[in-house]
Parts: sequence; structure tokens; C-alpha cells
Amino acid sequence: MIWLRSLIYNVVFYVNLVLFLVLGSPFYLTPRKWSVRALQAWASTSLWWLKIICGTRYEVRGVENIPQGAVLVAAKHQSAWDTFALLTLFDDPAMVLKRELVFIPLFGWFIPKFRMIPIERSSGAAALKAMVARAREAAAMDRQIVIFPEGTRRVPGSAPAYKPGAAALYLQLGLACLPVALNSGLYWPRRKFLRYPGTIVVEILPPIEAGLKRREFAERLEGVIETATTQLVNEGRSAAPHLSG
Repeated sequence: MIWLRSLIYNVVFYVNLVLFLVLGSPFYLTPRKWSVRALQAWASTSLWWLKIICGTRYEVRGVENIPQGAVLVAAKHQSAWDTFALLTLFDDPAMVLKRELVFIPLFGWFIPKFRMIPIERSSGAAALKAMVARAREAAAMDRQIVIFPEGTRRVPGSAPAYKPGAAALYLQLGLACLPVALNSGLYWPRRKFLRYPGTIVVEILPPIEAGLKRREFAERLEGVIETATTQLVNEGRSAAPHLSG
């Protein structure tokens, strides 16, 4: 019955999103922080429905590693689940996301309100410069800048492909970096509508201190995220061997 539960959840997910965008439209006029809280409430309800309908829960490890105030968060990206679930883990997240999302009716209108960080990935150096400028503004507001260093979803077990964006932010902002590993791709596979029961694990790893050289930082970031992610993926597959990669 996994396919049927998955179908029902996908319908509920998008209905929930539309209701948030329509009924929550007054939040476009409220203070930004109120709007962010509404966004986090939508994300939380989406996670709740996922648990109720599909039996897909989640566990967060290492919450004690989250510092107060501004920090650069670099997270593994395996699933669309990551894009909304991580919103609930931080006080005032500013997510780096692709600029195309801004042009989606209703949804895209809220992105400037939340003061997220849209980037035009095809613009190369210009995109990096704009991203750093917006991230500086977010850091000055004591927000948590969230970036997926690989830029796109990767199937569990696939070779890593880290882009220069996370390192650029780390060097320019002078902030500590909080690595995040996860195994969400086992339960909410990339480009599939199936949602598998089980427990997604998100592991917030100890911060990488500010001030490292670019190469040292990049190697350390990839090393800690990939090592922890491999362990979480193996843990998930051991608990439920039927899970796809």
C-alpha cells in the first residue's frame, strides 16, 4: 500500500501548500519574523502529515551543536524533504535557493518577504558575488545561512559533487560552519513520488571553526559530511533493506 499512501500524501502536501499560500497571504504584510514562523508552521504540518499518512518520521541528532546567532549551515541534499524540513531546525533560516523559484505564482512572491537568498546558477562569478552580498545581510541579522554545497539533490551512495558556493560564503562571511548529514533520500527518493515508512535521520555535526584556508575548509567539510552521511545511509538500509537508493 506504499504507493497509495504516497499518492494520498502528495495530494495532501500540495493542498497544504496552497492553503498556506492563500489563507496565509496576510503574512505578506506582517513583520518578516512572523512570516518566517508561518513558513515553519507549514513545514511542521507537512512533516506531521508525512508521519500520519506514510509512517515517515524523522530524528534530529546533535541539536546541542547549533550555536546562537549567525552561522553558516552546509547540509547534504538528497531529497525535496530537505528543503522544508530543515526550516524547522533553525530560529531564522535564510536558505540559498535557485532563482527560478521566485517566478512561481504566490510561492515565489513570499521568497523576498522571507528574505531568502535566490541565486542564478548560470551566472557564475556574478551569482557568487550576489549570494555573498545577501548572505552578509542575513548574517548581520543573526540569521542562519543554509546552503546545500552540492547545489542539487544527490542519490544516496552517489559520488559527492561539491560546488564552490559554501567555501565562498565561509571565507567571505568569517562565520563558523555547521555541517549537516542526513539520509532522507532513502525515504523520499529523488524524482519519485513514493514515500517510504521509517525514520529519516538528520545529524548536526560539530561546527567547523572560522578562519581556515579555502582548501582545508573544503576538504574538511566534504569529509565530515560524507563520512556521517554514509553511516546514516548504511544505518537506514540495515533497518529496512527494501529501501531504494
